[in-house]
Amino acid sequence: MSESSKNRITVEISNRKFTVVGEESTEHIKMVASLVDQKMEELRYVKPSLDTSQLAVLTALNTMSDYLKLKEEYNALVQKERKKNRR
Repeated sequence: MSESSKNRITVEISNRKFTVVGEESTEHIKMVASLVDQKMEELRYVKPSLDTSQLAVLTALNTMSDYLKLKEEYNALVQKERKKNRR
């Protein structure tokens, strides 16, 4: 995909504006940014003393942990389905 066909959108996360360029739809990019912002706000509520960098790292750690759990669940379901289909 050429640079000109990529979507470019400005989003706000933790009261800061970021320009995101990607192949995904603008709706997808907005949703991802909104979820990141929500997670950072949740963490800020629990631990208000954290600065933005600390919040960003904890958000990334939480998000990657959730992703890996879902990936493991997905792989387990795929394996289960393959075993079922072999019978």
